[in-house]
Amino acid sequence: MERRELFSSLASSFKKEEQENISKKSQIRPPYFKEESDFHKECINCDGKCSNFCEEHIIIISEDKTPYLDFTNSGCTYCDECANACEYDVLTLDNKKNINTKVTIDIVKCLSWNQTMCFSCKDPCLDDAIEFLGMFRPEIISDKCTSCGFCEKMCPTQAIKIEVKNTE
Repeated sequence: MERRELFSSLASSFKKEEQENISKKSQIRPPYFKEESDFHKECINCDGKCSNFCEEHIIIISEDKTPYLDFTNSGCTYCDECANACEYDVLTLDNKKNINTKVTIDIVKCLSWNQTMCFSCKDPCLDDAIEFLGMFRPEIISDKCTSCGFCEKMCPTQAIKIEVKNTE
């Protein structure tokens, strides 16, 4: 194998990994559903009202007409408006729960973990779910975290990672 082939194969594997991360991210659902399968059964009949009523504009309607959350510009306030707007009972107040994600900090990208004072993720956290060891080394306290996503938007180095939890 020549060097050029080696670097091409390495680059393609990184691109594949990035695409897989994007597809995982697109599956983060609003916090008001009972069954994932309901999105695929009922949302095909809808015009995406949940997205129109989202005060933070984080609900995106995918190509398959199902809603997912995008935290790049804001986070979820759990305002209930998407559930109130859902005509097909995919999103209901009875099923309200924390968003089904795991929030982590990439310590290689995190400024604080690299000895630069930064509280960008902690400041917007209304749940006090980010604690620092001293002034450095932030940690997500999973028992407190509601997965609202406000920390991801505020991180200047994209060190906050929010991924769907495995339900298996």
